[in-house]
Amino acid sequence: MLSSTSDVERGFGVEALRLILRYAHLIGFALLLGAAVMQYLSGKVRINPAMVWGAVIQVVTGVALSAPLRGGGDDEPSPVKLGVKLLVAVLIFIMVFVPRKRDVVNSGHFLAIIGMTLLNAAIATFWR
Repeated sequence: MLSSTSDVERGFGVEALRLILRYAHLIGFALLLGAAVMQYLSGKVRINPAMVWGAVIQVVTGVALSAPLRGGGDDEPSPVKLGVKLLVAVLIFIMVFVPRKRDVVNSGHFLAIIGMTLLNAAIATFWR
């Protein structure tokens, strides 16, 4: 229960921060997936800078979003879900970061990046 005006203001500020982080997280997802699909359709399968930035944004904002900002209420995500999402995000980051300077990346590796990105979004969406 909120006991004073400062609690209301703090709650509003925390909620605003959470929404900004979620927005940045979605931008990271769009960069990663959009750049990967565009690169794959272009025929030259390689890691581009937008994919690297998208992966970095996804990991950083994902970790920030997992902080307990809501005070442990019922709407807090499951720690297991957060752990799985973090594992997938870190694997995506490694898969993007390591071969970023190669002229050509194996198409299977590239499709795995796209698939894992979609998997991470599905986990966020469907796992309650």
